[in-house]
Amino acid sequence: MKSLPQSLLAQIAATSAGDPLYGSSRTALLDGLTAKDAHAHPIPGSHSIWEVVLHMTSWTREVERRLGGHAPAEPEDGDWPAVGRPTAARWREACDALAEANAALLEAVARLPAAQWDAPVGGLRDPALGTGTTIGGMLIGLAQHDAYHNGQLAVLRQALG
Repeated sequence: MKSLPQSLLAQIAATSAGDPLYGSSRTALLDGLTAKDAHAHPIPGSHSIWEVVLHMTSWTREVERRLGGHAPAEPEDGDWPAVGRPTAARWREACDALAEANAALLEAVARLPAAQWDAPVGGLRDPALGTGTTIGGMLIGLAQHDAYHNGQLAVLRQALG
């Protein structure tokens, strides 16, 4: 039987580029999308695929930063970073940045000593900031966050036609 850290690593990896139980991985959902498609808002009032990718990158980097011992904060790039000029090169950079952030997170989780899994993250519970939990709880939360946003990516992609 896998330990909790091994199981979480497997879940985060599957959500990103593997075979998650709920459906398609993020890599599969983003495969073949053009910058134009990623920038579109096919559902009025929703975020674009590109915006969701930047949001996921920001929070993955923030969680990895916290694993390095830094105090919890809003992501350096913000919660929902602006897309800027939507070019093919910038879309590829956004996808690559998310893959790189995920790889760095997986490496940080793999190095995490077992004694740190129950260490607190922040003080009082703040759902928006992801505090008032443990390192293990934060990582479970990130896996949930990624699965939630992968669902959004699937719906947005389907709405593109």
